[in-house]
Amino acid sequence: MYDYDVAVIGAGHAGTEAALASARMGCKTVLFCLSLDTIANMPCNPCIGGSAKGQLVCEIDALGGEMGRAADATFIQSRMLNRGKGPAVHALRVQSDRAKYHSYMKGVLENQAGLDIKQEEITGIDTAEGRITGLRSRLGNVYRTKSVIICTGTYLGGRIHIGELNYQSGPDNVLPALALTDDLADKGISLRRFKTGTPARVHKRSVDFSAMEIQEGDEPITPFCFDNHFPLENKVKCYVTYTNAETHRVILDNLHRSPLYAGRIEGVGPRYCPSIEDKIVRFKDKERHQLFVEPMGLDTEECYLQGMSSSLPADVQLQFYRTIKGLEHVEIMRPAYAIEYDCIDPLELFATLEFKKIRGLFGAGQFNGTSGYEEAAGQGLVAGINAACYCQGREMLVLDRSSSYIGTLIDDLVTKGCVEPYRMMTSRSEYRLLLRQDNAPERLCDTGRRVGLLPEGKYLLYLDMKRKVEDEIRRIEKTTLKPSDELNRLLEGSGTTPVSTGVRFIELLKRPQTDYKSLAAFDADAPFLSDALINKLEIQIKYKGYIDAQSEKVSQMRKLEEKKLPSDIDYRTVKGLRLEAQEKLNKHRPLNIGQASRISGVNPADITVLLLLLNGKGDSGNLNPIT
Repeated sequence: MYDYDVAVIGAGHAGTEAALASARMGCKTVLFCLSLDTIANMPCNPCIGGSAKGQLVCEIDALGGEMGRAADATFIQSRMLNRGKGPAVHALRVQSDRAKYHSYMKGVLENQAGLDIKQEEITGIDTAEGRITGLRSRLGNVYRTKSVIICTGTYLGGRIHIGELNYQSGPDNVLPALALTDDLADKGISLRRFKTGTPARVHKRSVDFSAMEIQEGDEPITPFCFDNHFPLENKVKCYVTYTNAETHRVILDNLHRSPLYAGRIEGVGPRYCPSIEDKIVRFKDKERHQLFVEPMGLDTEECYLQGMSSSLPADVQLQFYRTIKGLEHVEIMRPAYAIEYDCIDPLELFATLEFKKIRGLFGAGQFNGTSGYEEAAGQGLVAGINAACYCQGREMLVLDRSSSYIGTLIDDLVTKGCVEPYRMMTSRSEYRLLLRQDNAPERLCDTGRRVGLLPEGKYLLYLDMKRKVEDEIRRIEKTTLKPSDELNRLLEGSGTTPVSTGVRFIELLKRPQTDYKSLAAFDADAPFLSDALINKLEIQIKYKGYIDAQSEKVSQMRKLEEKKLPSDIDYRTVKGLRLEAQEKLNKHRPLNIGQASRISGVNPADITVLLLLLNGKGDSGNLNPIT
C-alpha cells in the first residue's frame, strides 16, 4: 500500500506539467506511465508553438510551468509566425529535437523533489462517498491518494489504422491502456471516441532538398521564456514542397482503401488538422497542398512530412509521396497512421478541471477532448495546481477568458463542450489583442506566484521588466524631440510628415510608420532597452486605443463573472426560464452568470431571469436545491 496526495495517470505533455505543478506546490506526487521511454513524447510533429499555441506556451511559462523552458533548451529552428500582421497574432514556433526534448523533460521529472515516477498501468480508480480514495494497477498494487489527474492522451483504448490493417496500440506502437476505460464507464463517466493522425517519417538521404523551397529560421531569435538562459541558435533548415495533380489522382483512386472513407474508423477527427485524403476530398478546387519537410532532431536521419497525415495503406503512401517534387525516391521509415482513442465529454468538468461527479478527480489534455501538445500542457498545469489546492484545502484556480488562452480553452470546453478534437486558435478569443505573447508575464506572473509555482527570482525579473517599460513610457511622455534635418529625413523616409517644432517623443512613436529605436537616436537620455522590452513598449503605445476598448469589454464581462450562482439550485424551479435553458443549466451547473451566458441554449432572456433572481426580484421557488 502506497500513500500520495496527487496521482497523475499519463506522462505526456499534460501529465508532466500536472505532476511538476503539484510536486512543486508541496504535494507528495506520483506519476504513472506505460513506458518511461515515452515521457513527454512527441508522437506527431516535434514542434512547440504556432498560431495561438505559442501564446499558450508563454502563458505556461508565466505561471511557472516547464514546456517553454524545455522548448528553449531543445529547439533546432525557431520562427515567429505572422510578423506581417498585428501583434495579437504574432506566434512563436520552434522545431524541437524530439529525443532531446524527451530527455530534458524526463530529467526534470526525475530530479523534482516530492515526485515519484512509475512505469505501471493503472487499471482502476477507487472512490468512497463521491470522492477519490485510491488507484489500482495491473501489477496488483494499490495506491491510496487524495486526488487523481487523468492525462491518458491517445493511449486510452488506442487503436491504430493503416489502410485495411488496424490493431490495438498507443502512438508509436506502444501498448495502449485498455482496462481503465471500462472502470471509468462503470463509475458513470461519459466516454466518446476521437481520432487523430500523423504523417510518415522518411529518411533524409532519400529526399532531394535542392528541388524544394528553403525555410530558414529567424534572426534574432525570440525565446519562449522571458528569463531564458539557454543558447539561442538555429541549427537546421526546413523545406517546403507541394502536392500536384498526380498526387491527388493516386489518393482519389485509392480512397476506398482509406479506413476513414471505408467506415472502419468510428472516432471523430480534428477539423483543423485533416489528413491529406480528407483535404483533397474537401478542397477539390485546390490544385496543390503545401507540405513541410522538417528534421526530427540532430542525431537522427528521420524527417517529418508536416501537412501529410494519412491512414491509407503503406503501399499507397509510398506511391503518392513519390509523386511530389523532391520526394521522387523517398524511403519511408515509419508509415503514417490514424489513431482512435477514448476521451470524455468535457461538460462533465468544472472550470477547475475537476469532475462534477467525483471530488478529487481531474482530467487534462486529449482525455478532455483537445488536440495539441500546448493545449494539453496548459490544462495539465491548471489540473496540477488545482489538485494540489484540493489536497491543501485552498481555493482552486479558475482562469477567466480575459486572463489567458488557457482560460479561454478551459471555458470553451466546460461551457460549450466539443464534438471533435478542440484546437486553440486566436479567433476563439474575443480578447486576443489583450492575450498576446509579449504580455503573458504581465497577465499571469502574479497568479503563478500566488499559487506557489513561479520562482521568486523569476518573479523579481518580471517586476524589473515591467518597471523599466513603465518608467520609459512616463519618460517619453515628457520628452520633447527637437526638429532637425536628420529627424525629418527619418520621418519622411518612413513615409510620415516631418516636424517644424518640438514634438513629444511619445506622439511621434504613436505614428504607425515610426519605431522606438530610430527615434531614440535623437534622444541623448534614452536608456538601453532589450528588443523584448521595446516590443512591449511599442505595442502599449501604438495600440493603446484598441487595448483600452477591449479592456472595457473585459470589465463588463467580469461584472457578470462576479455574479455567482448557487451551486445547489434546481433550475426547473426558476420561473421564466425556458425549458431548454432549465435543462442546460442543470446539466452544466455554471458557477456564475458569465459562464451561464456562454452555454449553448441559454439566451439573453434567460440571463435576464437569472439576474433578476440574484437581485431578489425573480421567483425561484425559494431556490429549491436539486433533490
